[in-house]
Amino acid sequence: MKRRPSAVALAAGAGAHPAIPDLAATARRNAADRRDFLRTATLLGLSATAAYALAGLAPGTARAAAGASGGTLRISMKVQEMTDPARFDWTEKSNVARHIVEYLTMTGTDNVTRPYLAESWSASEDLKTWNFRLRRGVRWSNGDAFGAEDVAYNFRRWVDPKTGSSNKSLFSGLSAGGVEVVDRHTVRLHLSKPELAIPENLYNYPAAIVHRRFSDEGGDLSKNPVGTGPYRLAEFSIGQKAVLVRREKSAYWGPRPNPERILYIDHGDDPMAGIAAIASGQADLNYEISPDQLELVQAMPQLQLLEAATAQTAVARMRVDRPPFDKVAVRRAVQACIDHDRLLELGYRGRGAAGEDHHVAPVHPDYAALPKQRQDYALARKLLAEAGHPNGLELSIDCRSAPSWEPTTVQAMSAMCRPAGIDLKINTMPSEQYGDIWNKTPFGFTGWTHRPLGVMVLNLAYRSAAAWNESAYANSAFDRVLDRANATLDIPARRRHMAECERILQRDAVIVQPLWRSIFAVGSKNLRGYRLHPTNYHQLGGAGLG
Repeated sequence: MKRRPSAVALAAGAGAHPAIPDLAATARRNAADRRDFLRTATLLGLSATAAYALAGLAPGTARAAAGASGGTLRISMKVQEMTDPARFDWTEKSNVARHIVEYLTMTGTDNVTRPYLAESWSASEDLKTWNFRLRRGVRWSNGDAFGAEDVAYNFRRWVDPKTGSSNKSLFSGLSAGGVEVVDRHTVRLHLSKPELAIPENLYNYPAAIVHRRFSDEGGDLSKNPVGTGPYRLAEFSIGQKAVLVRREKSAYWGPRPNPERILYIDHGDDPMAGIAAIASGQADLNYEISPDQLELVQAMPQLQLLEAATAQTAVARMRVDRPPFDKVAVRRAVQACIDHDRLLELGYRGRGAAGEDHHVAPVHPDYAALPKQRQDYALARKLLAEAGHPNGLELSIDCRSAPSWEPTTVQAMSAMCRPAGIDLKINTMPSEQYGDIWNKTPFGFTGWTHRPLGVMVLNLAYRSAAAWNESAYANSAFDRVLDRANATLDIPARRRHMAECERILQRDAVIVQPLWRSIFAVGSKNLRGYRLHPTNYHQLGGAGLG
């Protein structure tokens, strides 16, 4: 007898991935968090509305009160070079560019991924074939029609080692030959291995879609700012300002954003300058502040504090191919000196969660809780002796001078290392200088932004030969377990694979990770319609002054 479809299967709709009914049933049995189901189902191509309904949750994200349309929105943020989006390595670069060039998907402040330039997508049952159906009627700012050739061009650029894009690590199962143009508005990806996170990878900040002739026309977005976005670049000066002007209503495919102009003003590394600019009416929003500015901001009635819980962090990573960090005993000795709970208090005033030295956050749906790590000076001294340093060890760590919580945290780490005989000297430097050496220095403290899934940052930073593998870590056993996590739809099963990934990273002592942090920004009291994104991506369409 033919099996009747379940109510869940009917709700998912025709063409839905066959795993969705089972995922929904698992969530309803409370074997998985319903919001974790929500994220997984939308990655598989289910609409956010249908996924919210199947999860039994209220639809959508709470929206801030709408701001007034028109006028200029002024933002205090560093204005960095903006040459090639595929090679972006700081979020600030993308915050100027994202108003000009757009993404195939968009992940909201609720960590749910929704259509953007791709109006829908679907995956094969084995997660090796992905179809992206593109929006019709989209035009580039130079008048050309947007289509599948543009998207295919970007995928092929990303996976070409000559491009030097970190996206290559996020699409490690894709080759240039695996990108198929099905028709003018459909692109198909043929992967060599299963991958669940493809749609979320497409909102990673270096994944902005550029014109199919981007390289032929100079390969510099700041000099040739052709995009599908709602703004055109009117002025751009590194270290000073960027001015964006809203395109005509008829020229843009999507909803018209509120601000007529967006002005980014570079006030340097000191967030106090940005706070002062807002307080004096010269700016409306800043990029970020540190916890040590919270009391000041809360005492100023003309300001509003914005906050988001995130998977943002910074890691003290050791190059495992450079002495003395080529000895795991040295790396484990440094780890053993650390009291993570105390570091959270000293470095970030407790506004976040303690780190666990594996770069998967409690807010990630694929996070697995492991036994808590303990500070152990006897173990640290024993490990140093095993590594040939019975009388102690001198080390040096490089870090940025701003934001201020980073050197503060490193200073606390240095003090914690001292009782074990580790003399950790600190070399602070401007952000731009650290940006030149972040993946080269033997020991460095590097900030990492939020990503919605734990597997994303592991693919970027710890997979063998990954583009942003700043520690030069290479472990084939880790890579195999990570591949299984990438390919697993069942949420509890994926967590079991992630637990093994986390244990391997802890055991191999690649990083000391002090904390996970909430992020904070400041806006004027008149700012409306803006919510702080956990990745600090500027989504400003509804923002305005009122």
